[in-house]
Amino acid sequence: MDHDKLTSAISAAWSADVLPSLSALIGIPAVSPAYDAAWQEHGHLLASVHHFRDWLATRSLPGMRCEVVELPGRSPVLLVDTSASAEASAGGTVLLYGHLDRQPPVSNWSEGLGPWQPVLRDGRLYGRGSVDDGYSGYAAITALEAVRAAGGAHTRTVLLLETGEESGSPDLPAYLDHLAERLHDVSLVISLDAGGGDYERMWLTSSLRGVVQATVTVRVMDSGMHSGLASGIVPSSFRIMRQLLDRVEDPVSGEVLVPAMRVAIPQERLADAEALAAFEPGVLPRRYPLVEGMRHVSDDDVELILNSTWRPTLSVIGAAGFPEPEVAGAVLRAWTSLRLSFRLPPTADAEAARAALVEILTTDVPYGAQVEVHDFVTVRGWHAPIPSAWLDAALEQAGERVFGASPRSMGLGGGIPFMEMLGKRYPQAQFVVTGAVGADSNMHVPDEWLNIRFAEQITTSVAYLLDAHARRPRGVSI
Repeated sequence: MDHDKLTSAISAAWSADVLPSLSALIGIPAVSPAYDAAWQEHGHLLASVHHFRDWLATRSLPGMRCEVVELPGRSPVLLVDTSASAEASAGGTVLLYGHLDRQPPVSNWSEGLGPWQPVLRDGRLYGRGSVDDGYSGYAAITALEAVRAAGGAHTRTVLLLETGEESGSPDLPAYLDHLAERLHDVSLVISLDAGGGDYERMWLTSSLRGVVQATVTVRVMDSGMHSGLASGIVPSSFRIMRQLLDRVEDPVSGEVLVPAMRVAIPQERLADAEALAAFEPGVLPRRYPLVEGMRHVSDDDVELILNSTWRPTLSVIGAAGFPEPEVAGAVLRAWTSLRLSFRLPPTADAEAARAALVEILTTDVPYGAQVEVHDFVTVRGWHAPIPSAWLDAALEQAGERVFGASPRSMGLGGGIPFMEMLGKRYPQAQFVVTGAVGADSNMHVPDEWLNIRFAEQITTSVAYLLDAHARRPRGVSI
């Protein structure tokens, strides 16, 4: 491919075509189904799908077919199928992945910014879903267009955009079954729902943690009572909750104590953690804005990396049953609910972890209190296969041509359910998990933003991978 034509086409498309449409997409409050029980009535997820479909109608990519797929009661997906270019000398289908659903908006965005308010400022596009993951479909289509404009090649390529990723992709298995005949020959999967440690190179995800989320409710009475009368007679639901939490997490070290949530860390991932720590010492501590006087869990960078990629952790991400402090009366509350989010090692069995959690929390409960564990979300982790020789060479070429630096690999503490599902369904396929997320992109929290220059570079890198896949020698392993 002609590198100058490639980069020129991508830069022009991002400026003139992608940014206006992506900005309008941000304005659609397409909150993921797990956070919007009335998502069907609200219609925002389908509106996002239609918005991107309408943008596709303005493109002139040869052999492109677009379909909105809706299974009954399930959040929609968009399938964009593009025929191979004439220059392709190899076969197989490339599956490009992204999602259009978003995390909840949350509050406390900076002045002038808001979740559904696209703001372009200093090379950044702010708004919920800008980097996670609204840009991905635009990057995929722009890469395909640029490959052709620069004289490159691509095999048949399918873009799949779902609308339930932030909810753990509960509907995706049904869609993969429904589309199985159309996706039967996938030889390369590229996910654009990730990123890395800086904006100076392409980052490849070597592993993703799994998830078990559950709401735990401890109930001690049918209704609250005056705390002066009931305390000392009726045990506090919060005290019982504390005891239950101590069964699953060491309150001092934070170590998760559930055996089903722990695995042996592979030697190659230990080596990766050591290499990453040596590459940029102290990079992890600098990413997190601790309050004055606060310390991290460890002073050892390798331990921090392993903690966030291969060890289970627990975060309490929600609570109910508590009044606001300023209106809290002298009441011994009848119940306490906490939303628990466990991050699991990539190779842990999420369903086994879920079952173990329920057993631990509901067996021999202090004082015989009623405990309910409900509203589960389970996501399996993913461990990247070793790339083949042609893909290794293609990644290196893309890194050098686009960034002037070789790609680097790292594990991510988050999860992408799609990768584990595709890994099981296409065990012989090659996988590339990358994207435009940076360490400071603020996905899931206020002031989420997309580094536009980096997104263009990731788009260019994808174009190189598409061309290399189409020109790989016949007869070699995929």
